[in-house]
Amino acid sequence: MISRRTFGKAVGRGVAVSAAALSPACATAVSSDDTQAPPAADRRTEQSPKGPDFGPLKQIRAGVLNVGYVEAGPSHGPAAVLLHGWPYDIHSYVTVAPLLAAKGYRVIVPYLRGHGTTRFLSSTTFRNAQQSVFALDIIALMDALGIDKAILAGFDWGSRTADIIAALWPERVKGLVSVSGYLITNRAANKEPLPPKLEWAWWYQFYFATERGRLGLERNRRALARLIWKFNSPTWGFDAATFDRTAAAFDNPDYVDIVLHNYRWRLSLANGDPRDDGLERRLAEGPVITVPTITLDGQDDPFTPPGGGAAYRNKFSGPYAHRTLRGIGHNVPQEAPEAFARAVVDVDNFRTAERRPSK
Repeated sequence: MISRRTFGKAVGRGVAVSAAALSPACATAVSSDDTQAPPAADRRTEQSPKGPDFGPLKQIRAGVLNVGYVEAGPSHGPAAVLLHGWPYDIHSYVTVAPLLAAKGYRVIVPYLRGHGTTRFLSSTTFRNAQQSVFALDIIALMDALGIDKAILAGFDWGSRTADIIAALWPERVKGLVSVSGYLITNRAANKEPLPPKLEWAWWYQFYFATERGRLGLERNRRALARLIWKFNSPTWGFDAATFDRTAAAFDNPDYVDIVLHNYRWRLSLANGDPRDDGLERRLAEGPVITVPTITLDGQDDPFTPPGGGAAYRNKFSGPYAHRTLRGIGHNVPQEAPEAFARAVVDVDNFRTAERRPSK
């Protein structure tokens, strides 16, 4: 485990705000939407070549994987599992993790399959990347770590994974923080065209559907990821050291297979594992999420639908709040770490508010 002392040093180097800035949720947040701008410190440029960093990686066998992850905070604290997206890695949470650890949370940040030090236990296992298997991976990780219930928080692939667990296994989820809202994939709906501007934004999905795209991802994985970072987060001034720290995760031997299969499966151009057909049928029905939830949108994220979360509001039936972060793009936890960490603390307090007796 990474000690509180180690993370205290990391916070001192890279975080310009005290953990006391993470305010508890007020009672009105349980039932009302909330649009807020992140603090000015959240809109900074990452310039330090060293900056905050995690301690030593851990590895644990979980399901079909040996999962690489970092852990912060007290082992007895309430668990918060933070899930990254693509093309990103665990370092999206390098500032969020110490903020939550300082608030007493046991923070777990795993590499998703195909990324970093996460490896398949068998060379013969199907390198499957349909949406349900990422959720099964995280359930297996929680079991391996002895975590019965956790707050799940994520963006991009991580949001989708957290949404699926909250929808299918709500008993394992104390609360949900989901960037971009409800991202569970309906493959039948995905066959319908989007407005041209949105189709253009998803260009790499179509690129990956081709053999040329496979070769391009294999040979140019870093250059391609950097291009997508810049498009996804037009106001984020990340530096070379910040990108390179994450890009090392793309050297995983299964990276290309996992990325290609994920996007091809979404477009019905690749099959998943028949053993997961039952889960996918349930997900195709668009199950409503009942656990306490905060959804976040980066105002400058090119994939954020208009309407302040209205497009997916009816998919969340429990205590709920929505926040739009001004001046922030797609990689919300790394661009706005304080706002992201605050959402984790606040959604946890939703449950406290529910238990509080009325006066």
